[in-house]
Amino acid sequence: MKVTPTRIPDVLIFEPRVFHDNRGFFFESFNYQAFLAAIQTEVEFVQDNHSYSKHNILRGLHYQIQQPQGKLVRVTSGAVFDVAVDIRRSSPTFGQWVGETLSADNKRQLWIPAGFAHGFLVLSDQAEFLYKTTDYYAPKGERTLLWNDPELGIEWPQGESAPILSDKDMAGQLLKDAELFP
Repeated sequence: MKVTPTRIPDVLIFEPRVFHDNRGFFFESFNYQAFLAAIQTEVEFVQDNHSYSKHNILRGLHYQIQQPQGKLVRVTSGAVFDVAVDIRRSSPTFGQWVGETLSADNKRQLWIPAGFAHGFLVLSDQAEFLYKTTDYYAPKGERTLLWNDPELGIEWPQGESAPILSDKDMAGQLLKDAELFP
């Protein structure tokens, strides 16, 4: 497994070794020992989530203020532009974001620690998105940052039209007004 830090050192890209032959391919999608060695902290995954979205759907930027979740995310069908925003006020990278294209073809995974807002934009006709979380879904603690907050300046890939958002995501808070982590 190849591990590459992003410009926010706590957010990591995991790329598995893929073995191809005339039957197809095989790869190890998760190895707990290798994962812990890379992130250098103890975590436990307690929930797996799977979503399906159509082209140009933007989900996010979500986080939980109580029961914050670390997430290991990947795409099994299609492609997305995946974004993590550091919302830890005490962090030297507070307010910064990283974005990576994750796809069924490149098989990359992104580790997003607790203390980050997360979202993605579907680039393909459809995408299936899987993620492991380090804490359970807690709807009362869920918060949403506005996906296009000018202070964040996220460079979402430009499509032919504006992304499709849920009502919750359209009503996201600006960073300056949001409840954040210390």
